[in-house]
Amino acid sequence: MNKLILIGLIITALIAYSCKPQPNNNPAPSIQHNSLNPKLLSTSLIDSSQLQYLMGRFSPEDNANFVSIAESDADRTGMYMRKEAYAAFKQMKEAALGAGIELQIRSAARNFDYQKGIWERKWTGETILSSGENAATTFPDSKHRALKILEYSSMPGTSRHHWGTDIDLNNFNNSWFESGDGLKLFEWMEAHAHEYGYCRPYTAKDNQRPAGYNEEKWHWSYTPLSDSLTQLAKRHLSNQMIRGFMGDDVSEEIDVVGNYILGINSGCVH
Repeated sequence: MNKLILIGLIITALIAYSCKPQPNNNPAPSIQHNSLNPKLLSTSLIDSSQLQYLMGRFSPEDNANFVSIAESDADRTGMYMRKEAYAAFKQMKEAALGAGIELQIRSAARNFDYQKGIWERKWTGETILSSGENAATTFPDSKHRALKILEYSSMPGTSRHHWGTDIDLNNFNNSWFESGDGLKLFEWMEAHAHEYGYCRPYTAKDNQRPAGYNEEKWHWSYTPLSDSLTQLAKRHLSNQMIRGFMGDDVSEEIDVVGNYILGINSGCVH
């Protein structure tokens, strides 16, 4: 065989071998789900405990991120909220007092079981709706009954109160905030709440917020925490996960995640 041809065959064989995929003795480390947190929103993975947190399946009193609300700041004992949200509230309360306004927390963190109790008492008619109607007898159809309750009350697993970032202040009637002390408080909150990180998620419905709960002038959210949790819910919660209570079979048909968890004032999400 011609020497030049032999050399050419050897070179070709060496090139072919060098291009052959070689085994990887140092594979990339796998991502640990428990390393994720609400700030890491670009990943498609999420720790199951975070989903449980979003849906309120935990006890605030056993969570190190929560703190008990002092009786002087609330209408009763035994309520909890996130530490950062409570610290901001106390600063806001002090500033409001300087304007002659007293802020009082009427409701704060509510876990899944607490919300389930509220929901099912309304579902069965044990609790009469704010409209004066008995949901069980007036709305025998499950979807219509759920939609009526959803005007002001969340399905268990979907409430922002699960997160410990949201509070209800002073009164549960919109009309109270339209005159006298209520109006003074409302106007002060609208003007100054953002200075302490608070935003009102349930404004009047319009073309910017066509779906979701009716207006709640008493409900305020601490956005430095709730913003990222809202985004986390948008990425990872599905209607199929909203289960474990009376009427849960209509959560998909209603699109409770899209219309209610995400149906908020756009100014409360950055």
